[in-house]
Amino acid sequence: MKTTYLRLSLAAALLLGIYSCKKGEVASTDMEAYATADSSAAMVSDSVSSVATMRVKDKQFIKTADVNMEVKDVYETTISIEKSVQELGGFVTKSNLQSNVVSENTYNTSNENAVLVKKYQTENRMQLRVPTEKLGELLTMINDKKLFLNSRLINAEDITSSIKYAQLESKRIEKNSKNISALKANKDKVELDNENMAEDNQQQLANMDVTDNLKYSMVDVYIKEPKIRVAEIAITNTDSIDDKYNFDFLYSAKSAFVEGYYLIQKIVVGLITVWPIVLIGIAVVYFARKRKSAKKRSDAEA
Repeated sequence: MKTTYLRLSLAAALLLGIYSCKKGEVASTDMEAYATADSSAAMVSDSVSSVATMRVKDKQFIKTADVNMEVKDVYETTISIEKSVQELGGFVTKSNLQSNVVSENTYNTSNENAVLVKKYQTENRMQLRVPTEKLGELLTMINDKKLFLNSRLINAEDITSSIKYAQLESKRIEKNSKNISALKANKDKVELDNENMAEDNQQQLANMDVTDNLKYSMVDVYIKEPKIRVAEIAITNTDSIDDKYNFDFLYSAKSAFVEGYYLIQKIVVGLITVWPIVLIGIAVVYFARKRKSAKKRSDAEA
């Protein structure tokens, strides 16, 4: 991922005409200075690959590293690495320390107390930026913290030819700028001039990105603990609390009486609401009985 990012930065720089005019020349000079700096002060042990400290005359490299290892204590190692990076003149851009819970169980020890037992494994993903000439020294410090090294990737990308090509492109862009200046003032010239200024602004940004990548190496570090840790946390016995307040007869009986009283009220209110229907029903029954009585009398007289 880091290599792809660096290549995209270089491609953007080339397409935008990196190192054009005076600003581009200054950036190119800075890059060459980083490549030819004296490395005699960098003392590195045999445990670090020569790629980290490689210096080749007339060559320029963007260096990156990726370390994956197991350590005794992730937290202590994290603090140590961050301190080492600062001492070397670098900085930390990401530190994501977290504990992954494997299991979690609660054990009751009394009616009031319990213990929460967590089994977990701690890890951290870090991203560091360190001066390129200090990369080997930092990797040596990180290596001293390991219990077991899973993997280590050190990459030195040669960008010499890309920079040389960018310098040739800068001459073409400079010539193009002079040609635009010689044009007669009109709408097309204004548009060409605006495009050229926008291109110059973007290439300056690309210059800074490449220069920064030459000056500071990026190091990704993944550390974890090989064994699962156990945390015992004192908590309250919630089961006994639930049993204590699960059922209260007197309170439940009182609540049932009150609910029954409210139910009677609702029934009465419901009957009042349907009083027209009740009245019609009473009238129908009354007239039906009256009609039935009249019919019985007529049958008796006959």
